[in-house]
Amino acid sequence: MVTRTQLARLGLFDARVPRYTSYPTAPHFSDKVGAETFAGWIGAVPEGAEISLYVHVPFCRRLCWFCACRTQGTQSDEPVRAYLKTLLAELRLVKAHLPAGVRLSRLHWGGGTPTLLAPDMMEELARAVFDVAPMAEHGEFSVEIDPNEIDEGRLDALAAMGMNRASIGVQDFDPLVQETIGRMQSFELTRDAVEMIRARGVASLNADILYGLPHQTQERITSSVQKLLSLNPDRVALYGYAHVPWMARRQGMIPSDALPSPEERLDLFETARKLFLWDGYDEVGIDHFAAKHDGLAQALREGRLRRNFQGYTDDTAQVLIGVGASSISRFPQGYAQNAPSTGKHTGAIREGRFSTAKGHAFSSEDKLRSRLIEALMCDFRIDAQEMQDRFGLDRAAFGRLMAPLLAEFGDLVQLTELGLFVPLESRPLTRMMARALDAYDLSKAGHSSAI
Repeated sequence: MVTRTQLARLGLFDARVPRYTSYPTAPHFSDKVGAETFAGWIGAVPEGAEISLYVHVPFCRRLCWFCACRTQGTQSDEPVRAYLKTLLAELRLVKAHLPAGVRLSRLHWGGGTPTLLAPDMMEELARAVFDVAPMAEHGEFSVEIDPNEIDEGRLDALAAMGMNRASIGVQDFDPLVQETIGRMQSFELTRDAVEMIRARGVASLNADILYGLPHQTQERITSSVQKLLSLNPDRVALYGYAHVPWMARRQGMIPSDALPSPEERLDLFETARKLFLWDGYDEVGIDHFAAKHDGLAQALREGRLRRNFQGYTDDTAQVLIGVGASSISRFPQGYAQNAPSTGKHTGAIREGRFSTAKGHAFSSEDKLRSRLIEALMCDFRIDAQEMQDRFGLDRAAFGRLMAPLLAEFGDLVQLTELGLFVPLESRPLTRMMARALDAYDLSKAGHSSAI
């Protein structure tokens, strides 16, 4: 059994490490990847391929203090409508470069708050997306929904456009916690939003909830999780709150002395984790839970689980195109990120070019280490035969790559001729184990707590 003393000795309660939703991580992107490279990568997508598309809407009616996303507040629809025109032009540009016959396996609208779009704006955006590429027969169209910023008309529009998965942010239902993070959202309001979503035949519901928030206790998170479970979400992301006020200035509004200690964060996570497991959810990776019928649970059972910028996914498309300011695209050749500011992004699109500001072209070692880290994060095991089949990695070379893990974590990992395995009791250390496989200098960026 792994003790708290061992976890402390290994640095779990002090370490700051990447979440590894990409490899290499975004701080290692550079301006060597620009608009011409991005256009070439789009043009290289095979005809008839299935791809994913992400649409970023960086506006919110209010700026929640806990959030570290790139967003801007607006009480008027005027800047949102202007931004929509930019999205429509960007989508036309994507279409001009994309080969024929491409279909969408996944479409996701995120933000910000995409549900602040008026119904006519939602319909115009969806039509423009489907003019670029129609949904595949088994495709999934998901939207991030703020219960504070949704109504019957907007849900009608989304349902009419084909939304079949909704994602709601919960964070925590406790009033004191909500007040401290600047996000007031009652359980009743959330329940009403869920009922409206279900009434429109949207079969799949995701929910996000946070641990590590100010004033959270085991009693408070127990109450919040039990309320969330009463809504029967199909999939839950249990994320650790990342307090990074040097990156997100609004987090300076949150009193640091009200935050739980790293040891208390682990207790909060374990309390919530047990509640989800007791309610019959399957544990997926380091921070997701899914009902057994959900696609994420099925992907886990079948060895198809993957990891991308939205966390864990059952999407196996090789290409993800991101549109909108700051969006990141992923291709077999590498990553490309749009200009983060809406002004620079809009300026580039108006000039008829992509706004790609930075990115990263994969080396062969990047591809190998990316898969090693993804396998570790998704399956808690790295299959030696897979690495030989995909990358020509013989057993001796595999052993050399695993050596840093064994040196740092000893018998908390198991290495056999079949590969490397992380036992259940060692899994709080998974992100730190992934760091041991990372060939890049991690000192150049501030990352979130390892727990």
